Amino acid sequence: MMDNNKPNIDEINSKIKVGVLGATGMVGQRFLSLLAEHPWYEVAVVAASARSEGKAYEAAVGDRWKMPAPMPENIKKLTVMNVSDIQSIADKVDFVFSAVDMTKDEIKAIEEAYAKTETPVVSNNSAHRWTKDVPMIIPEVNPEHLEVIKAQRKRLGTKRGFIAVKPNCSIQSYTPILAAWKEFEPYEVIATTYQAISGAGKTFEEWPEMVENIIPYIGGEEEKSEKEPLRIFGRVEGSEIIPASLPLISCQCVRVPVLNGHTAAVFVKLRHKADKETLIKKLAEYEGLPQKLRLPSAPKQFIKYIEEDNRPQVRLDADFEKGMGVTVGRLRKDSIYDWKFIGLSHNTLRGAAGGALLCAELLTAEGYINKKSEL
Repeated sequence: MMDNNKPNIDEINSKIKVGVLGATGMVGQRFLSLLAEHPWYEVAVVAASARSEGKAYEAAVGDRWKMPAPMPENIKKLTVMNVSDIQSIADKVDFVFSAVDMTKDEIKAIEEAYAKTETPVVSNNSAHRWTKDVPMIIPEVNPEHLEVIKAQRKRLGTKRGFIAVKPNCSIQSYTPILAAWKEFEPYEVIATTYQAISGAGKTFEEWPEMVENIIPYIGGEEEKSEKEPLRIFGRVEGSEIIPASLPLISCQCVRVPVLNGHTAAVFVKLRHKADKETLIKKLAEYEGLPQKLRLPSAPKQFIKYIEEDNRPQVRLDADFEKGMGVTVGRLRKDSIYDWKFIGLSHNTLRGAAGGALLCAELLTAEGYINKKSEL
């Protein structure tokens, strides 16, 4: 799986320079908050649209800082660059996180343009999630998909540059659970997701219509929630990732008056029988490469089962493992399906910037991201 330049991760002492594309938006802000004290990476570039170009980051954001923690001091005075100034940004960084707000075709083009400057791109965007040779990664579930980067580099004509993406925030509340139960072969799933407003990049001040309200539609989310797990569970074959055919998933996505935290109510059929105790044990024991490698952002416990009938709750559990873990509760037999449960994940941490950061750490540990000076 690894690239040829796999480092000793305990000896990464010269920080890798990173740029954040779309740095003034909510996900960009979350990236910068997470990177403030990161042991491996330092922010060298903040980039946004032309209207912010040339301003100090603090001035460009103004009163639109949406994170609970104050703006990191080390980025306040950084001069915002134009995301379209690709080569100038590439010259200053070793890789970039992408959280740009553009059309799908524009995102595809600009991310490929960065990759072709030999600058790896770790993207929070959906534009490349179905590009056949772009890995879409939940690091604990399908790290083997990084193997397809070799084929992608060949297509792009690069030696170092590539694009990797993280999946949609909605699937984080049930896909890891299905992965933990893989040996029992889940083959049919019904899910309803109850999604926080920060998933739309909003706060209650910006979206007062959501107070004491639900909206039973989120554009594009249901297709992503049904199809993306199949790509996660797929296999690398030649120069592409072939999606799995099972489980069949049907999903409804509802916007709810919650700031952070996506909840899922899930029903599942299993090919092979298992009792409740065994299923819970599989959740508690499930770990992936990030835990084995002790990556900086990896939760020590990826999935936690909570016994209380009234859990998981957004207020109590969304921040489990600093928002990088998944909590599960109310596992019980169903009268139509085999089992049903409630899952919860933090949508802007595990589901967005935090998940992308963990992906970058895995790429670094496996030798795909390093300092350009080390080439």
